[in-house]
Amino acid sequence: MRILLTGATGFIGTALVSALADHQLTVLSRDPVKAKQKLGGQHHYLGNLEQLESLADFDAIINLAGEPIGDGRWTPQRKQAIETSRWQLTTRLTKLFFAAQQRPTTWINASAIGVYGPRDSSPVDESGPTGNDFAASVCTRWEAIASKVAQHTRLCIVRIGLVMHPDGGALAKMLPPFKMGGGGQIGSGSQMMSWIHRQDMIDLVIYLLGNKEADGLFNATAPTPVSNKQFVQALGHALHRPSVIPIPAAAMKLMFGEMSTLLLTGQAVLPRATQHVGFQFSFPTIEQCFSDLFRK
Repeated sequence: MRILLTGATGFIGTALVSALADHQLTVLSRDPVKAKQKLGGQHHYLGNLEQLESLADFDAIINLAGEPIGDGRWTPQRKQAIETSRWQLTTRLTKLFFAAQQRPTTWINASAIGVYGPRDSSPVDESGPTGNDFAASVCTRWEAIASKVAQHTRLCIVRIGLVMHPDGGALAKMLPPFKMGGGGQIGSGSQMMSWIHRQDMIDLVIYLLGNKEADGLFNATAPTPVSNKQFVQALGHALHRPSVIPIPAAAMKLMFGEMSTLLLTGQAVLPRATQHVGFQFSFPTIEQCFSDLFRK
């Protein structure tokens, strides 16, 4: 399959490129030289969309690109980068899509469970209401832009939870204090965490890519969300380290400002549509996830 992939050098994208080794990949990257060094010379690389005359040469689009939303304080400049990195690229891709006489038959677009907004522990699935905070507004508009192609191709929007792997994402940031015996719950510890093993994340994208019956919204979260307290206890157990030093909510607000809402609130997100189309999780519980990631 001929695939145009954005966000290929990111934490998820890098693993996805390896999993798609049997396909013809064209990687869109702001720095194609570094991307080639990281991902290998067997793929085709583009530095910008101006190098692309049409999407007619592709069977599928996988659009993962976007500035990380949880990497620091949400300054006005950072908010703008988070927004434009998602909205502008997706808008330009849709314009190329409609300009093509022959169009890709599959489009997979990333989103995030932040679209549901801060919630209590009541479960929410793909049919649930969206939120109205900053993260939710970013995702809502991102999805709306991608949805313009839905009547003309098979569109799968993947709402990604906390992706678990020590190589990156939230887990990589948590590991140093835990390994030094300083890990613990954040704030009250009651906020729900909806997570997914990175291998399940990659497997889900590949499953949706090949399942011609799948379209619409899909939560990329394991079927067993946990509270932050349960999460840190499971992580401490897997690492054979204590998890008894809490991080006060006030400290998180002081360090991260508005962005701390991602850490102090959460959602119990269930992947009902994902399971309905037949996808099976290899790591459905947090204990199975950590057992695989930290096995000796």
